[in-house]
Amino acid sequence: MRGGAGSGAEARLRAGRRELAYAVLLGVAGAGLAIWSVTRAWVVELASRPAPLPPVREVRAGADLAPWLPALALVMLAGWGAVLATRGWVRRLLGGVLVGIGAAVAAGGGYGLVAGLTGAVSRQWPLLCLLGGGLAVVAGVLTMVRGGRWPAMGARYERRAGAPAGPVPSRRTVDAWDALDRGADPTDE
Repeated sequence: MRGGAGSGAEARLRAGRRELAYAVLLGVAGAGLAIWSVTRAWVVELASRPAPLPPVREVRAGADLAPWLPALALVMLAGWGAVLATRGWVRRLLGGVLVGIGAAVAAGGGYGLVAGLTGAVSRQWPLLCLLGGGLAVVAGVLTMVRGGRWPAMGARYERRAGAPAGPVPSRRTVDAWDALDRGADPTDE
């Protein structure tokens, strides 16, 4: 059994990775749910026409009722990718921005629930949009509060201190891979 200070640091690192994964998955799920729900039919209106013509059926999706909603949901989805690529106070700031975007998406879903729309109104799609924005808000708050302690995505690929740099002496593929492991650029001649 392993003990000491190293195992405590490893446990914190694993917990940080787990929290990061949960937050990003929750945020991506919320963004995906919002994107999907705004493309569905929120309202179906029938406009009568003189006989013998049938009524005109007009389907309006959430994107038709609130054209800004799909754009915000896509920005929210991209923001969760940015959370993976950032670290420290930038990640926490990004979490705050994602809280605001998630709240705006949830407000768009709430608008679809309470708006006095005419025709056959479908309430499940605005509700799912509201839920997606809410999930992103929860993930954003988690990122704001805990994101500064989470590990960075590319830390394992950064050059280690004291790693030799320079060209690879031979042209074998194995040597090139070994040079990459040392932190050297095998294409640098």
